[in-house]
Amino acid sequence: MSEIVRLHASSGTTGKPIVVGYTRKDLSIWDEVVFRCLYAYGVTKEYIVQVSYGYGLFTGGLGLHGGVQNIGGTVIPMSSGNTQKQIQLMHDFGAKALACTPSYALFLAETIKDSGIPREEFQLKIGIFGAEPWTKNMRKEIEESMGIKAYDIYGLTEIIGPGVGCECQCQEGTHLWEDHFFPEIVDPHTLEPVEPGTQGELVFTTITKEGMPMIRYRTRNLTSLNYEKCACGRTAVRMSRILGRSDDMLIIRGVNVFPSQVESVILEMPEFEPHYLIFVDQINNVDTFEVHVEARPECYSDEMVKMINLKKKITNRLQTILGLQPEVKIVEPRSIERSMGKAKRVFDNRKFV
Repeated sequence: MSEIVRLHASSGTTGKPIVVGYTRKDLSIWDEVVFRCLYAYGVTKEYIVQVSYGYGLFTGGLGLHGGVQNIGGTVIPMSSGNTQKQIQLMHDFGAKALACTPSYALFLAETIKDSGIPREEFQLKIGIFGAEPWTKNMRKEIEESMGIKAYDIYGLTEIIGPGVGCECQCQEGTHLWEDHFFPEIVDPHTLEPVEPGTQGELVFTTITKEGMPMIRYRTRNLTSLNYEKCACGRTAVRMSRILGRSDDMLIIRGVNVFPSQVESVILEMPEFEPHYLIFVDQINNVDTFEVHVEARPECYSDEMVKMINLKKKITNRLQTILGLQPEVKIVEPRSIERSMGKAKRVFDNRKFV
Protein backbone atom coordinates (compact mmCIF):
# COMPACT_ATOMS: atom_id res chain seq x y z
CA MET A 1 0.00 0.00 0.00
CA SER A 2 2.95 2.35 0.43
CA GLU A 3 3.23 2.41 -3.39
CA ILE A 4 -0.51 2.87 -4.05
CA VAL A 5 -1.37 6.52 -4.72
CA ARG A 6 -5.06 6.18 -5.68
CA LEU A 7 -7.98 3.80 -5.20
CA HIS A 8 -10.89 3.27 -7.57
CA ALA A 9 -13.75 0.80 -7.55
CA SER A 10 -16.02 -0.81 -10.10
CA SER A 11 -19.60 0.42 -10.31
CA GLY A 12 -20.86 -2.75 -8.69
CA THR A 13 -23.37 -3.61 -11.43
CA THR A 14 -22.59 -7.32 -11.01
CA GLY A 15 -22.39 -7.39 -7.20
CA LYS A 16 -20.03 -5.98 -4.58
CA PRO A 17 -17.67 -3.37 -6.10
CA ILE A 18 -14.11 -4.48 -6.87
CA VAL A 19 -11.50 -2.11 -5.46
CA VAL A 20 -8.33 -1.46 -7.47
CA GLY A 21 -5.10 0.27 -6.43
CA TYR A 22 -2.94 2.36 -8.78
CA THR A 23 0.74 3.30 -8.53
CA ARG A 24 2.16 6.49 -10.04
CA LYS A 25 3.32 4.47 -13.05
CA ASP A 26 -0.18 3.00 -13.45
CA LEU A 27 -1.71 6.49 -13.55
CA SER A 28 0.88 7.59 -16.11
CA ILE A 29 0.03 4.60 -18.33
CA TRP A 30 -3.67 5.33 -17.90
CA ASP A 31 -3.18 8.92 -19.08
CA GLU A 32 -1.19 7.61 -22.05
CA VAL A 33 -3.76 5.07 -23.28
CA VAL A 34 -6.63 7.56 -22.96
CA PHE A 35 -4.43 10.04 -24.89
CA ARG A 36 -4.21 7.45 -27.70
CA CYS A 37 -7.98 7.10 -27.76
CA LEU A 38 -8.57 10.85 -27.91
CA TYR A 39 -6.01 11.20 -30.71
CA ALA A 40 -7.77 8.43 -32.66
CA TYR A 41 -11.06 10.36 -32.39
CA GLY A 42 -9.45 13.56 -33.66
CA VAL A 43 -9.24 15.41 -30.34
CA THR A 44 -6.35 17.90 -30.17
CA LYS A 45 -4.96 20.29 -27.59
CA GLU A 46 -7.26 22.98 -29.01
CA TYR A 47 -10.30 21.01 -27.80
CA ILE A 48 -12.41 21.83 -24.76
CA VAL A 49 -13.76 18.53 -23.47
CA GLN A 50 -16.73 18.29 -21.13
CA VAL A 51 -16.30 15.19 -18.95
CA SER A 52 -19.75 14.16 -17.77
CA TYR A 53 -18.83 10.73 -16.49
CA GLY A 54 -19.13 10.41 -12.73
CA TYR A 55 -16.05 11.41 -10.78
CA GLY A 56 -15.03 9.68 -7.55
CA LEU A 57 -14.45 5.93 -7.20
CA PHE A 58 -15.92 5.30 -10.67
CA THR A 59 -13.04 5.37 -13.17
CA GLY A 60 -14.87 7.23 -15.95
CA GLY A 61 -14.50 10.82 -14.79
CA LEU A 62 -10.89 10.91 -13.65
CA GLY A 63 -9.84 8.52 -16.43
CA LEU A 64 -10.97 10.87 -19.21
CA HIS A 65 -9.84 13.89 -17.19
CA GLY A 66 -6.22 12.68 -17.11
CA GLY A 67 -6.21 11.80 -20.80
CA VAL A 68 -7.51 15.21 -21.88
CA GLN A 69 -4.87 16.96 -19.78
CA ASN A 70 -2.21 14.65 -21.23
CA ILE A 71 -3.14 15.63 -24.79
CA GLY A 72 -3.04 19.29 -23.75
CA GLY A 73 -6.77 19.94 -24.05
CA THR A 74 -8.99 21.84 -21.64
CA VAL A 75 -11.19 19.84 -19.25
CA ILE A 76 -14.62 20.88 -18.01
CA PRO A 77 -14.88 18.51 -15.01
CA MET A 78 -18.68 18.45 -14.86
CA SER A 79 -19.26 14.90 -13.58
CA SER A 80 -22.80 13.56 -14.08
CA GLY A 81 -26.10 15.13 -13.03
CA ASN A 82 -27.28 18.76 -12.87
CA THR A 83 -28.33 18.44 -16.49
CA GLN A 84 -29.50 22.02 -17.00
CA LYS A 85 -26.10 23.30 -15.89
CA GLN A 86 -24.43 20.73 -18.17
CA ILE A 87 -26.19 22.25 -21.15
CA GLN A 88 -25.49 25.83 -20.12
CA LEU A 89 -21.76 25.31 -19.58
CA MET A 90 -21.43 23.17 -22.70
CA HIS A 91 -22.88 26.12 -24.62
CA ASP A 92 -21.09 28.94 -22.82
CA PHE A 93 -17.63 27.31 -22.70
CA GLY A 94 -17.82 26.06 -26.28
CA ALA A 95 -17.14 22.40 -25.54
CA LYS A 96 -16.05 20.56 -28.69
CA ALA A 97 -16.18 17.06 -27.21
CA LEU A 98 -18.45 15.37 -24.68
CA ALA A 99 -17.54 12.31 -22.63
CA CYS A 100 -20.34 10.42 -20.84
CA THR A 101 -22.45 7.27 -20.99
CA PRO A 102 -24.49 6.88 -24.20
CA SER A 103 -27.76 6.79 -22.24
CA TYR A 104 -26.90 10.12 -20.59
CA ALA A 105 -25.99 11.55 -23.99
CA LEU A 106 -29.52 10.79 -25.15
CA PHE A 107 -30.90 12.57 -22.09
CA LEU A 108 -28.65 15.57 -22.77
CA ALA A 109 -29.89 15.62 -26.38
CA GLU A 110 -33.48 15.78 -25.14
CA THR A 111 -32.57 18.57 -22.73
CA ILE A 112 -30.84 20.58 -25.47
CA LYS A 113 -33.93 20.22 -27.63
CA ASP A 114 -36.14 21.48 -24.78
CA SER A 115 -33.75 24.27 -23.72
CA GLY A 116 -34.68 26.65 -26.50
CA ILE A 117 -31.00 27.14 -27.35
CA PRO A 118 -30.51 26.44 -31.09
CA ARG A 119 -28.38 23.36 -31.61
CA GLU A 120 -26.30 25.35 -34.10
CA GLU A 121 -25.00 27.50 -31.22
CA PHE A 122 -23.24 24.47 -29.68
CA GLN A 123 -19.73 23.66 -30.86
CA LEU A 124 -19.84 19.93 -30.12
CA LYS A 125 -18.13 17.78 -32.74
CA ILE A 126 -17.18 14.53 -30.99
CA GLY A 127 -18.82 12.26 -28.43
CA ILE A 128 -16.77 9.81 -26.32
CA PHE A 129 -19.17 7.23 -24.97
CA GLY A 130 -18.71 4.07 -22.95
CA ALA A 131 -19.27 2.38 -19.57
CA GLU A 132 -22.39 0.55 -20.81
CA PRO A 133 -23.38 -1.49 -23.87
CA TRP A 134 -24.84 0.46 -26.80
CA THR A 135 -25.86 -0.46 -30.30
CA LYS A 136 -25.24 0.96 -33.78
CA ASN A 137 -28.80 2.22 -33.78
CA MET A 138 -28.19 4.10 -30.52
CA ARG A 139 -25.05 5.61 -32.08
CA LYS A 140 -27.13 6.82 -35.02
CA GLU A 141 -29.76 8.27 -32.66
CA ILE A 142 -27.12 10.20 -30.69
CA GLU A 143 -25.33 11.48 -33.78
CA GLU A 144 -28.53 12.72 -35.40
CA SER A 145 -29.94 14.32 -32.26
CA MET A 146 -26.69 16.04 -31.20
CA GLY A 147 -25.07 16.66 -34.58
CA ILE A 148 -21.81 14.97 -33.60
CA LYS A 149 -19.62 11.98 -34.44
CA ALA A 150 -19.98 9.35 -31.71
CA TYR A 151 -17.09 7.07 -30.73
CA ASP A 152 -16.87 4.15 -28.32
CA ILE A 153 -14.26 3.99 -25.57
CA TYR A 154 -13.71 0.65 -23.87
CA GLY A 155 -12.36 -0.21 -20.45
CA LEU A 156 -12.95 -1.88 -17.14
CA THR A 157 -11.79 -0.90 -13.68
CA GLU A 158 -10.00 -4.19 -13.00
CA ILE A 159 -7.69 -3.68 -15.98
CA ILE A 160 -7.22 0.11 -15.72
CA GLY A 161 -10.47 1.94 -16.56
CA PRO A 162 -11.52 3.68 -19.80
CA GLY A 163 -8.73 3.58 -22.37
CA VAL A 164 -8.12 -0.16 -22.60
CA GLY A 165 -9.27 0.29 -26.17
CA CYS A 166 -11.15 2.58 -28.52
CA GLU A 167 -12.53 2.99 -32.01
CA CYS A 168 -10.58 4.83 -34.68
CA GLN A 169 -12.22 7.00 -37.32
CA CYS A 170 -12.81 3.93 -39.51
CA GLN A 171 -15.06 2.50 -36.76
CA GLU A 172 -14.44 -1.09 -37.87
CA GLY A 173 -13.88 -2.45 -34.37
CA THR A 174 -12.23 -1.37 -31.12
CA HIS A 175 -8.42 -1.21 -31.10
CA LEU A 176 -7.02 -2.75 -27.90
CA TRP A 177 -3.67 -1.43 -26.66
CA GLU A 178 -2.03 -4.84 -26.49
CA ASP A 179 1.39 -3.46 -25.51
CA HIS A 180 -0.20 -2.89 -22.08
CA PHE A 181 -3.21 -5.23 -22.01
CA PHE A 182 -2.80 -8.60 -23.77
CA PRO A 183 -6.19 -9.90 -24.98
CA GLU A 184 -7.35 -13.45 -25.68
CA ILE A 185 -10.70 -15.03 -26.52
CA VAL A 186 -11.69 -18.21 -24.66
CA ASP A 187 -14.69 -20.48 -24.62
CA PRO A 188 -16.73 -19.20 -21.61
CA HIS A 189 -17.56 -22.78 -20.60
CA THR A 190 -14.26 -24.63 -21.06
CA LEU A 191 -11.99 -21.54 -20.73
CA GLU A 192 -9.89 -22.92 -23.59
CA PRO A 193 -8.61 -20.51 -26.29
CA VAL A 194 -10.66 -20.36 -29.49
CA GLU A 195 -9.59 -19.92 -33.11
CA PRO A 196 -8.88 -16.32 -34.28
CA GLY A 197 -12.09 -14.59 -35.32
CA THR A 198 -14.27 -16.94 -33.25
CA GLN A 199 -16.66 -15.42 -30.75
CA GLY A 200 -16.06 -16.12 -27.08
CA GLU A 201 -15.23 -14.44 -23.78
CA LEU A 202 -12.54 -11.77 -23.68
CA VAL A 203 -9.77 -12.20 -21.10
CA PHE A 204 -6.88 -9.81 -20.38
CA THR A 205 -3.38 -10.14 -19.00
CA THR A 206 -1.85 -6.83 -17.89
CA ILE A 207 1.75 -6.47 -19.04
CA THR A 208 2.84 -3.19 -17.42
CA LYS A 209 0.45 -2.68 -14.49
CA GLU A 210 2.00 -2.55 -11.02
CA GLY A 211 -0.74 -1.89 -8.45
CA MET A 212 -3.03 -4.77 -9.36
CA PRO A 213 -1.63 -6.91 -12.18
CA MET A 214 -3.99 -9.47 -13.69
CA ILE A 215 -3.38 -12.78 -15.47
CA ARG A 216 -6.10 -13.93 -17.91
CA TYR A 217 -8.77 -11.92 -16.13
CA ARG A 218 -12.29 -12.85 -17.29
CA THR A 219 -14.14 -9.75 -18.48
CA ARG A 220 -17.42 -11.66 -19.14
CA ASN A 221 -17.63 -9.70 -22.42
CA LEU A 222 -18.61 -11.81 -25.41
CA THR A 223 -16.77 -10.72 -28.57
CA SER A 224 -14.11 -11.74 -31.12
CA LEU A 225 -10.70 -10.41 -32.21
CA ASN A 226 -9.51 -9.31 -35.66
CA TYR A 227 -5.73 -9.26 -36.18
CA GLU A 228 -5.75 -7.78 -39.68
CA LYS A 229 -4.26 -4.32 -40.21
CA CYS A 230 -6.90 -1.61 -40.00
CA ALA A 231 -7.52 0.83 -42.86
CA CYS A 232 -6.47 3.62 -40.47
CA GLY A 233 -2.96 2.15 -40.44
CA ARG A 234 -3.01 0.93 -36.85
CA THR A 235 -1.88 -2.65 -36.29
CA ALA A 236 -3.33 -2.99 -32.77
CA VAL A 237 -5.79 -5.89 -32.64
CA ARG A 238 -9.46 -4.97 -33.07
CA MET A 239 -12.30 -6.22 -30.91
CA SER A 240 -15.70 -6.65 -32.56
CA ARG A 241 -18.81 -5.05 -31.04
CA ILE A 242 -19.64 -6.70 -27.72
CA LEU A 243 -22.77 -8.83 -27.98
CA GLY A 244 -23.28 -8.87 -24.22
CA ARG A 245 -21.82 -10.32 -21.07
CA SER A 246 -21.73 -14.01 -20.37
CA ASP A 247 -23.25 -13.29 -16.96
CA ASP A 248 -25.76 -10.66 -18.26
CA MET A 249 -27.37 -13.16 -20.56
CA LEU A 250 -30.94 -13.89 -19.56
CA ILE A 251 -32.20 -17.45 -19.96
CA ILE A 252 -35.97 -17.13 -20.31
CA ARG A 253 -37.97 -20.32 -20.85
CA GLY A 254 -34.79 -21.93 -22.11
CA VAL A 255 -34.02 -19.15 -24.63
CA ASN A 256 -30.84 -17.05 -24.37
CA VAL A 257 -31.74 -13.35 -24.46
CA PHE A 258 -29.34 -10.39 -24.41
CA PRO A 259 -30.68 -6.91 -23.51
CA SER A 260 -28.71 -5.54 -26.49
CA GLN A 261 -30.97 -7.54 -28.81
CA VAL A 262 -34.06 -5.87 -27.34
CA GLU A 263 -32.40 -2.46 -27.63
CA SER A 264 -31.48 -3.01 -31.28
CA VAL A 265 -35.13 -3.69 -32.15
CA ILE A 266 -36.39 -0.62 -30.30
CA LEU A 267 -33.84 1.66 -31.92
CA GLU A 268 -34.55 0.46 -35.45
CA MET A 269 -38.22 1.41 -35.10
CA PRO A 270 -38.84 5.16 -35.55
CA GLU A 271 -42.05 5.06 -33.50
CA PHE A 272 -40.14 4.56 -30.23
CA GLU A 273 -37.77 6.50 -28.00
CA PRO A 274 -34.46 4.78 -27.09
CA HIS A 275 -35.61 4.22 -23.49
CA TYR A 276 -36.84 0.88 -22.23
CA LEU A 277 -37.06 -1.46 -19.24
CA ILE A 278 -36.98 -5.27 -19.13
CA PHE A 279 -38.74 -7.17 -16.35
CA VAL A 280 -38.28 -10.90 -15.84
CA ASP A 281 -40.11 -12.83 -13.12
CA GLN A 282 -41.53 -16.26 -12.38
CA ILE A 283 -45.18 -17.08 -11.74
CA ASN A 284 -46.23 -20.66 -10.97
CA ASN A 285 -42.76 -21.82 -12.03
CA VAL A 286 -43.15 -20.20 -15.46
CA ASP A 287 -40.87 -17.34 -16.57
CA THR A 288 -42.53 -14.05 -17.44
CA PHE A 289 -40.89 -11.56 -19.81
CA GLU A 290 -42.09 -7.97 -20.05
CA VAL A 291 -40.68 -5.02 -22.00
CA HIS A 292 -41.70 -1.41 -21.31
CA VAL A 293 -40.88 1.02 -24.12
CA GLU A 294 -41.65 4.70 -24.69
CA ALA A 295 -43.53 5.80 -27.78
CA ARG A 296 -42.42 9.04 -29.38
CA PRO A 297 -44.83 11.93 -28.67
CA GLU A 298 -46.11 12.01 -32.25
CA CYS A 299 -46.81 8.26 -32.14
CA TYR A 300 -48.48 8.05 -28.72
CA SER A 301 -52.25 8.15 -29.07
CA ASP A 302 -55.48 7.81 -27.10
CA GLU A 303 -56.86 5.78 -29.98
CA MET A 304 -56.85 2.16 -28.86
CA VAL A 305 -56.62 0.71 -32.37
CA LYS A 306 -53.45 2.67 -33.17
CA MET A 307 -51.76 1.58 -29.92
CA ILE A 308 -52.79 -2.06 -30.40
CA ASN A 309 -51.31 -2.04 -33.91
CA LEU A 310 -48.10 -0.43 -32.63
CA LYS A 311 -47.83 -3.03 -29.88
CA LYS A 312 -48.33 -5.86 -32.39
CA LYS A 313 -45.64 -4.42 -34.64
CA ILE A 314 -42.93 -4.29 -32.00
CA THR A 315 -43.98 -7.58 -30.37
CA ASN A 316 -43.72 -9.42 -33.68
CA ARG A 317 -40.32 -7.89 -34.40
CA LEU A 318 -39.00 -8.82 -30.93
CA GLN A 319 -40.28 -12.37 -31.34
CA THR A 320 -38.52 -12.67 -34.71
CA ILE A 321 -35.17 -11.52 -33.26
CA LEU A 322 -35.35 -13.25 -29.87
CA GLY A 323 -37.26 -16.40 -30.70
CA LEU A 324 -39.43 -15.56 -27.72
CA GLN A 325 -42.54 -13.40 -27.39
CA PRO A 326 -42.43 -10.79 -24.64
CA GLU A 327 -45.37 -8.94 -23.15
CA VAL A 328 -44.88 -5.39 -24.44
CA LYS A 329 -46.20 -2.35 -22.63
CA ILE A 330 -46.05 0.96 -24.52
CA VAL A 331 -45.72 3.80 -22.02
CA GLU A 332 -46.12 7.56 -22.30
CA PRO A 333 -43.26 9.76 -23.54
CA ARG A 334 -40.81 10.82 -20.81
CA SER A 335 -42.30 8.34 -18.31
CA ILE A 336 -39.17 6.17 -17.99
CA GLU A 337 -36.60 7.72 -15.65
CA ARG A 338 -33.52 9.02 -17.46
CA SER A 339 -30.10 7.82 -16.37
CA MET A 340 -27.19 10.15 -15.58
CA GLY A 341 -24.72 7.30 -15.29
CA LYS A 342 -24.91 3.63 -16.15
CA ALA A 343 -28.49 2.91 -17.07
CA LYS A 344 -30.19 0.04 -15.22
CA ARG A 345 -32.64 -1.42 -17.68
CA VAL A 346 -32.98 -5.05 -16.64
CA PHE A 347 -34.84 -6.26 -13.54
CA ASP A 348 -34.72 -10.02 -13.06
CA ASN A 349 -36.91 -10.77 -10.06
CA ARG A 350 -36.74 -14.56 -10.28
CA LYS A 351 -35.55 -16.40 -7.17
CA PHE A 352 -33.18 -19.21 -7.97
CA VAL A 353 -32.42 -21.62 -5.11
